[in-house]
Amino acid sequence: MTTTEEAPAGVGHRDVDGPRDRRLNSSLVLTMVLVLVVAAQGPVRRALSAPVMQSWMTVFVAVVLQALPFLVLGVLLSALIAVFVPPSFFARALPRQPALAVPVAGMAGAVLPGCECASVPVAGALVRRGVTPAAALAFLLSAPAINPIVLTATAIAFPREPRMVLARFVASLLVACAMGWLWQRLGRTDWLRPPAHPSLDGLGKGAAFWGSVRHDVMHAGGFLVVGAMAAATLKAVVPADWLHTAADNPVVSILALTILAVVLSICSEADAFVAASLSQFSLTARLAFLVVGPMIDLKLFAMQAGTFGRGFALRFAPATFLLAVLVSAVVGAVLL
Repeated sequence: MTTTEEAPAGVGHRDVDGPRDRRLNSSLVLTMVLVLVVAAQGPVRRALSAPVMQSWMTVFVAVVLQALPFLVLGVLLSALIAVFVPPSFFARALPRQPALAVPVAGMAGAVLPGCECASVPVAGALVRRGVTPAAALAFLLSAPAINPIVLTATAIAFPREPRMVLARFVASLLVACAMGWLWQRLGRTDWLRPPAHPSLDGLGKGAAFWGSVRHDVMHAGGFLVVGAMAAATLKAVVPADWLHTAADNPVVSILALTILAVVLSICSEADAFVAASLSQFSLTARLAFLVVGPMIDLKLFAMQAGTFGRGFALRFAPATFLLAVLVSAVVGAVLL
């Protein structure tokens, strides 16, 4: 008895040709997509040539290109901490009392030659290694603002105002320590999500290092792109003449430049030159721009939310912004 003769006609034909039909359908879809792209290239090209879109693309590319090298630096430092630094090192390096660990961690930010994009993954690695969150957050805020590269850039951007370097250092360190102490006193464990990280157990040092690098680049890089897109969108729609109107009022000028710092999302190595170009504003307003920008901007908010959780970012970012504005106004009035 032959079972092949009893099988319904066409079964074998469908089994053989089914994948071929699916490949044909996929090719057809791909062809249609390519045809649509070619047909729509005229409208797409006109849309991209519009001044608003050119401004958007310029800001987006500038933010990403400025931030990406320092993001990679932060990821490499994070991987080095996670793989090669034993947890006992931090127990020895930082005071046991969190209140004392905060200013020590804040001053340690002066040795990291990077911007806010680098400090987020490093702070995440510190929390994973058992450092008290208050100290890690103080480091996160101080590192982008008081490291030698940033202070040198500030001195070059303000050659006739050496007090700006001192004012930036003092105001930034005060805000970082104050936010660390504030988190220590009022922060709750459930507000801060421990940074996720792949398990590195059982891997060699090299494999664990590159595994950590790949994870952090993909994780933090995605949020960097989201923040850069938001910054470019807001920058493209804000009228430029608003700045000239705001500069005439001392209070409004400080608020205007701090909001601008959040929107522009410029890396701390470059923000001093932007602040120096805003000569229509007072030195105090420009100091607020330099203090707020490295601590809370759109890309940094997105990266903080991705690393420590959205609930953390929604509480930490507004408090940091308000305190940075107040401290900048006071330090500017005293030193500038």
